[in-house]
Amino acid sequence: MSPTSMPKAPGTDIAAQILFAMRNMGVVPIPRNYNLFYEAYIGSNPALTRDLAALGGRATQEELDELSARYFDYTHIQLIEAARDRLHSELSTVLMVLQNEQTCLENYNRILDETRAGIADKNHTSTHLLRTAISMLVEATTNKIAENESASKDFDRHAEEMQQVRLELDEYKRIANTDSLTRLSNRRAFDDKLSSIYDVSIGLHMTSLVLLDVDNFKRINDTFGHPVGDKILASVASVIKSNVRKDVFVARSGGEEFAIVLENNTQDEIHVMCERIRTSLERTPFRNSKSGVDYGQVTISIGYALASQAQNAGELYALADTAMYHAKETGRNRTVFFEDGMQKNYTGKSWLIYKQ
Repeated sequence: MSPTSMPKAPGTDIAAQILFAMRNMGVVPIPRNYNLFYEAYIGSNPALTRDLAALGGRATQEELDELSARYFDYTHIQLIEAARDRLHSELSTVLMVLQNEQTCLENYNRILDETRAGIADKNHTSTHLLRTAISMLVEATTNKIAENESASKDFDRHAEEMQQVRLELDEYKRIANTDSLTRLSNRRAFDDKLSSIYDVSIGLHMTSLVLLDVDNFKRINDTFGHPVGDKILASVASVIKSNVRKDVFVARSGGEEFAIVLENNTQDEIHVMCERIRTSLERTPFRNSKSGVDYGQVTISIGYALASQAQNAGELYALADTAMYHAKETGRNRTVFFEDGMQKNYTGKSWLIYKQ
């Protein structure tokens, strides 16, 4: 399973590509299956991609669920589904309260109409009739006031419950869009942010995509082991985050790759920010505080492009990716802005999420 082996739908929308592939392979398009194919499609976990491909073109739901259980923690998805069920239940209850309130109001209006008609008939008006009418009005009004108070309390209670569910859903969404290692936004959140850039055409010349890739990261993993590599990635993420404004979108977009989406910044301002991150990381010591082992200098190669240079999210990613790999091919630990002509000499990696 890979972008090149997956059945293709027209266009470049990643969600459409995945759903098209799932339908062609006879896979039910439920959230857990979509997540499985999404991760395989972007190549975030080569082992998952291989195992999914090994299932063939007609995998059973049981086989897919077994694969999901092996690679993912679906606790947050289960919580989201439970919260949505609660929200649906609360809304159904509120609807019933509204329907009961409407019925009570209709009955009260009927009593008022009957009483008005009886009092208006002078030929049959009597002291007894008036007393009866007043008694009916007092009882009906008292009952209506009590019903309104009860309905109001019900509304308040259900409103509080729904607000709590909404807050929980927001938190579950945040967790689902957060990379557990670096605490940055994850690839899924990055894809959503990247695709939203072209929702409006205004300000594209002030919007940019910056890609940052840790230099020689495989050597770090091979020399010191993956646990050390993970700690270094977390430290790199911290350095990046500390050198941008709090409102700037930062994500871990791949294994050792990070992404920044900047809005309302000139090209010069973007370059200054990139250089600030690069030099800050270059000066950061990486050593084990307990053993004293020095892991050596850690650097990053940075490439960026303006949204106005591309026609869509896929092309923008490709341009920034090209600039980043140009930085690597020309010495690493550099910041490079995409310029026309770079693509002709580009020999870097394939663009996994948007490659057709």
